[in-house]
Amino acid sequence: MKFYGLGLDSQSRCLHYHTELDIVSLKCQACQRYYACYQCHDSMEDHHFRASLPTEIYPVLCGVCEKLLTKDQYEQGACPYCTSPFNPKCKLHALIYFSKESLEDEIN
Repeated sequence: MKFYGLGLDSQSRCLHYHTELDIVSLKCQACQRYYACYQCHDSMEDHHFRASLPTEIYPVLCGVCEKLLTKDQYEQGACPYCTSPFNPKCKLHALIYFSKESLEDEIN
């Protein structure tokens, strides 16, 4: 699985977020690519990052084991496959990455 970003290391840490715990990439609803962060996305694409809809099955990618994760799995705070912990401060950006709107709400 490929993830994108600026200055990435092998576990998806980027120029903007690079602590030991910054190991997830998040899916942009518009381009369907996994980015280390919204800032990397917006610097590299011709559109702004769009949050995943609630219907998106796998909006998160673990940078350590590269397994796709559901939002619920991600919110547990560690990867259920490799047990690597995630940065708890990422919750501050939840509204950037996860939409509360359905596809119908977005169209209207």
